[in-house]
Amino acid sequence: MADPSSSTEEPPKYVKLISATGTEVYCERSVAIAGSETMAAMLTSTMREAEENVIRFPDISGPILEKVVQYMYYKNQNSNSTGRLPEFDIKPEIALELLVAANYLNC
Repeated sequence: MADPSSSTEEPPKYVKLISATGTEVYCERSVAIAGSETMAAMLTSTMREAEENVIRFPDISGPILEKVVQYMYYKNQNSNSTGRLPEFDIKPEIALELLVAANYLNC
């Protein structure tokens, strides 16, 4: 029988990501941890983000954060693929801002 005084509480399934513009995007914790080294560091430590289950990105706009989360799901879904990967559509007008965000997030 487990010790009732020990904490074995499961972490929440989703993490809330908040952009610079206040856009809230929910992402599965496991996808965020696997898809971004930066988010993994925040969510698997004793940092405030891990305790609150909220990560704020003051330098990433809402549309860019949404696209980053779409990419993390795409990457997660296709990580074991051995065939040709489906195209991940990126509009040229957001490419530079998306590259900067992806570089910051290490994803």
